[in-house]
Amino acid sequence: MRASTLAVAVAVLVALSGCAGLSQSGATTPTETSTPTETPTAQPTSAEATYTQTPHMGCQPGAIEKNGTCRVVTSDSNAEIFDAENLSAITAANTTINGTPGYLARPADNGTYPAVVMIHEWWGLNENIRHMADILAGHGYVVFAVDLYDGRVATNASYAAELSGEVRDNPDEAVTKMSRATAGLRNRSDTTNRVASLGWCFGGGQSLQLSLSDADLNATVIYYGTLTTDETTLQRIDGPVLGIFGSEDQVVSIESVREFNRTLADLGVETEIHVYEGAGHAFANPSGERFHSNATQDAWSKTLRFLDENIRESDRNTSSG
Repeated sequence: MRASTLAVAVAVLVALSGCAGLSQSGATTPTETSTPTETPTAQPTSAEATYTQTPHMGCQPGAIEKNGTCRVVTSDSNAEIFDAENLSAITAANTTINGTPGYLARPADNGTYPAVVMIHEWWGLNENIRHMADILAGHGYVVFAVDLYDGRVATNASYAAELSGEVRDNPDEAVTKMSRATAGLRNRSDTTNRVASLGWCFGGGQSLQLSLSDADLNATVIYYGTLTTDETTLQRIDGPVLGIFGSEDQVVSIESVREFNRTLADLGVETEIHVYEGAGHAFANPSGERFHSNATQDAWSKTLRFLDENIRESDRNTSSG
């Protein structure tokens, strides 16, 4: 595998307001369908978390208001930020895959597609994450956004800290849920045998946890999730790995990112690490003053290219009928 690289991109802070939703960007609005019946997949009764995540806020320190809250992104606010034009029609529904609850979005056309396990931020499976699942599905992926909070969604920092703390106090349960979802996606008739993980912030750390488990992913995407740099632990990672970070992140330090990158390079793991100058923690979330539009657009473009190169099969069947 090629040596890992540390790319630095310059980000410019751009204010964003009045963003369009999917229906305004030229894509077909997702259709809610009845909960599909999933074929059970045999799985171990439990899985083990490989490293201890550092408790942290879902917003950049300093962005928390005095009353203990920080703003959560609202529905349909990010279609113009991400590559949300000329998307394929999709279907979407709340469902359960192999015992794990979540939100499934997939192309409407019959065929088989690569799959992505998407993991939410510390807010939970809210409309922002569902919208990102819709957008990625429109690019030709079967996306299952797992719900690690069992239907609960936070709109303030204190409740988000409580919910994320429950997961961190029981890390094996979260890994088991994500692992079962991964196996369930592989077992679907509309997916290929290639699955990646993708998560932001709290979900970025969970994406790494899943990659270090026995789930056997084909690619791993981490947006500013807390990291481990232990070489023995990282021997279990499922490469290739795409890491997205900000140079001004006060939660995930640039030193830990560099050590993470060096360790993976020493292990021969194919990695692609991007650090955006001037960007802080959670810079890809379109709420709050830390949002960096240019960095977010560039990072999402790199994410789509990374997924396309690593889990899309050229001979997959995408024909209708």
